[in-house]
Amino acid sequence: METQQKEAPKNILNVAKFLRSSSDLKNRQGILNGKRVVYFKGKSALKALLKESYGKLKEVPKVTSENEAREVLQEVLAHAFFLRVERSESGSRKKLEITSYQSWAEDQYYAWFYEGSQLMTILGGIGLISVVFAAVLFPLWPSILRDSVWYLSVAILSLFGVFMVIAVVRLILYIMTMIVIPPGIWLFPKLFEDVGFVDSFIPLWAWEVPKKKVKITEDDEVASGSQNVNKDLRTTVEDVEDEEKFEESKDDDDKKVD
Repeated sequence: METQQKEAPKNILNVAKFLRSSSDLKNRQGILNGKRVVYFKGKSALKALLKESYGKLKEVPKVTSENEAREVLQEVLAHAFFLRVERSESGSRKKLEITSYQSWAEDQYYAWFYEGSQLMTILGGIGLISVVFAAVLFPLWPSILRDSVWYLSVAILSLFGVFMVIAVVRLILYIMTMIVIPPGIWLFPKLFEDVGFVDSFIPLWAWEVPKKKVKITEDDEVASGSQNVNKDLRTTVEDVEDEEKFEESKDDDDKKVD
C-alpha cells in the first residue's frame, strides 16, 4: 500500500493531501480490524473537488465537471490513498470491512490509509513538551524573567476583571434606562460583537434597536390562499387528464384484443 502511494504522480498526491485536510470533506470515525480509522462517503469527496477552493490549487488535475472529478477520484483510489469499505452497525461506532472489489462510486464509503503531513503534529508535540519543561524549571528562571511573567499575568487578569465590570455596569444601566426611558441605552453597544478591539468601544453608547416584526395583512393571506387554491386546482386538473389518458389507452388496448 505504501509502495502504491509512493509511486503516485505528484498531482494525484496533491489531490490526496487536499482531501485529507479539507474541511469540505465530511470525515467520520469507524472501526476497521479493531482500530479506529477515518472514513467518508464518495459523494462528499465529489463535492469537495467541485469547490472553488480546489480550483485555486496548483499542480492538481483540472476538474470542471462531475465526470472529471470521478476520474480523478478513481485514480486516487488506484494508488490506495483510501480504500472502499462496507459499513455495518456495531454499537456507537461503525464497523468497517475492506471490500474485495475496489471501484469508485458516490454512494459507497472509503477509509483513509493516508495520514498526510505530520509536520504540524510533530511541532505541536515539541511545543507542548517545551512549555511543560519550562514550567517545571520556573524556580530556576532568572529573577527578572519571573517578575516579568508575574506582572504579565496580573495585567491579563486585571484586563479580564475590567471587562467583567463593564459588562455588569452596562447591563444594569440598560435595565434602568429600559424602565425609565425605553427602549433603553447600551453602554459600548459593540463590546461583544465580532469587531476589532478599538471598534468594540465605539460608539460610547446607543439606544436599543427594537426588532422589526413582520405583519401579515389580510390581503397577503388572501393572496397566499388563492395561490394555494390555484395550485390545488392545477394538480386536480392534471390528475383528471392523466386518468382520462389512461382510460383511453386502456380502451384502445381492449379494441386491439377484440
